[in-house]
Amino acid sequence: MFAVIKTGGKQYRVSKGDKFSVERLNASEGDSVQFNTVLMIGNGDTINVGSPTIEGAGVQATVVAQGRDDKVISFKKRRRKHSSARKKGHRQYLTFIEITDILESGAKDSGVSPALGSGRETRAAAQ
Repeated sequence: MFAVIKTGGKQYRVSKGDKFSVERLNASEGDSVQFNTVLMIGNGDTINVGSPTIEGAGVQATVVAQGRDDKVISFKKRRRKHSSARKKGHRQYLTFIEITDILESGAKDSGVSPALGSGRETRAAAQ
């Protein structure tokens, strides 16, 4: 069984037991979170595609750790006379998670808090 979820503006194909990193979530290490933006669920030969999401579906995960990604360097240089150069570095904040369960229905009644990032998802859930 697998699911396609959306978080942090990206889509991920996940199965039970998968460990990977997503953009930072407002959760502590060891917390259980639930992704309610499920775009597709595949179970053997059956595939359920949402329009745009599957109502009542959810993917539950456990936060393994919080951390940062490798540094990405942005460098701009203008050639010749009166030239300038600018160098910037960036390290993205990440949350490392492990998928514990995929629910085809009944996700709202599970009692697990939704996974909220630090950006648009948090503001949309508050409204």
